[in-house]
Amino acid sequence: MTTTHELLLITLSGEDRPGVTSTITAVLANYGAAILDIGQAVIHDTLTLGILVEIPSEYESSPVLKDLLFCAHKLDMQVRFQPITEDSYQEWVSHQGKARHIVTLLARKITSRQIAEVTAVAARHRLNIDNISRLSGRIPLDTLEKQNKACVEFSVRGDSADLAKLRAEFMELATGLDIDIAIQEDNVYRRNRRLVCFDMDSTLVEAEVIDELAKAAGVGDQVAAITEQAMAGELDFNQSFSRRMALLKGLDAKVLESIAAQLPITEGAERLISTLRKLGYKTAILSGGFTYFAKHLQQKLGIDYVYANELEVVDGKVTGKVVGEVVNGQKKAELLKQLARQENILLEQVIAVGDGANDLPMLSIAGLGIAYRAKPLVKASAEHSISNLGLDAILYLLGFRDRDN
Repeated sequence: MTTTHELLLITLSGEDRPGVTSTITAVLANYGAAILDIGQAVIHDTLTLGILVEIPSEYESSPVLKDLLFCAHKLDMQVRFQPITEDSYQEWVSHQGKARHIVTLLARKITSRQIAEVTAVAARHRLNIDNISRLSGRIPLDTLEKQNKACVEFSVRGDSADLAKLRAEFMELATGLDIDIAIQEDNVYRRNRRLVCFDMDSTLVEAEVIDELAKAAGVGDQVAAITEQAMAGELDFNQSFSRRMALLKGLDAKVLESIAAQLPITEGAERLISTLRKLGYKTAILSGGFTYFAKHLQQKLGIDYVYANELEVVDGKVTGKVVGEVVNGQKKAELLKQLARQENILLEQVIAVGDGANDLPMLSIAGLGIAYRAKPLVKASAEHSISNLGLDAILYLLGFRDRDN
């Protein structure tokens, strides 16, 4: 291959300050250099700038290097030059269009061991890291760890031979290190989701409402045991729901208001939903719980749609039945599809979040299905899970930084 031009990789590092990129590219402009690739990172006020340039054949590289060295000296920065062959460049170009994925690491505090093990798994699956970014804000050293949110995002390129195995390895690693790891295709839909559908109990609120009603009715232990089996997928939802509802017969409806007022909102829920609203997202509650409490949350959080079970109350007493069709797992999936059609969006643009076995149907059809602090069966079945941070960590999976909202 006849070389008619020179390819040069320039790497500059030193203290970050305004005008570095402008100064360096102004030198290159004097020689008519074309920018083939450029990128920079700043960590703790230290800048690393890389520029791949094509120097026209009418210019020799030696004066270019001399001027760049002089410029770097004036900026008190280090500069390194690396000639690039045309074959090497063409091979780099050929990688364009290969599959790309985003790997998101979530934890209260990120350690070097976590990074080492996550990247080792990626390397074993022949995934090359193109970019690493911190999405979370800067954490003061005196911040309590239980209040921390830390997120690092890796952009990786390559075709994993077995994506299911890769996910399984990440899940095993996440369990062992008490972190969350999500991997998703880096496609047009990632930042173009438009609707988020939430389960309510143990997702938007840190309680199972039916268990709270049971406590008020004096049958708390009986109902809680059935709830646990249902959410773990050990019992059919409709059957378990009927059994639990029957135990509530005769409960004074006056207790509903006090229970609704005391429901603990899940960590990060208010911030997540307020941010989604600012960004133009629609939100929905699709719950196997009860409309009374879902509407209470709707008003408090600003949710757009609510679908849940209507408690039947006669003469001020709960009858142990619901009005109309029971909202079970299949119904949640149908409602999610209905809302997508209503909003004129694709299922790929929908996010679904839930914790129980009855949430799996909607998690499986949404573009991004997230098992939140979920039961083991649900966590193992869902493609994505968050167990260690609050609900607002979902914003990281969409690529948003803390400074964006």
